Amino acid sequence: MPMIDVYVPTDLLPDGADAQLATDLTWAVLRAEGVAAPGAFHLDNTAAFVHRLPGGAVATGSATSARAVRVQIVTPPAALSRDGQRQITTEATGLVEAAVIADQRPVKTWVILTEAAEGGWGIDGTAYGEEEFAGLARAAGGSAAA
Repeated sequence: MPMIDVYVPTDLLPDGADAQLATDLTWAVLRAEGVAAPGAFHLDNTAAFVHRLPGGAVATGSATSARAVRVQIVTPPAALSRDGQRQITTEATGLVEAAVIADQRPVKTWVILTEAAEGGWGIDGTAYGEEEFAGLARAAGGSAAA
């Protein structure tokens, strides 16, 4: 059940690119979690949010208007193996690079992987942990993995 946030200067992506980037990242994270054939249970509980920021809102120590993108992926505990972490970092970077307007390349892409604490994943007013996720999966007829 990953949640993905992409923070990008507004002028790096072409108009209308947000939904495709969000979808591509969602599927990439599910693959990295080992979900080979995601069903409704996984797809309905995975989301990506693209946050377009004014150019001056992204800065580094050396540039007040940095050509940088931050992708933060939050997963339940242990959803990503070490190989999965490597896979999603590489794939997310490639997806961002492909989405960026050609004359705006190269960009620096940071991928931040975060695990929610046990019970620290709220859906519709319920704090989910392993037990609650397993119940949600059973009710949906799916697997509790990822």
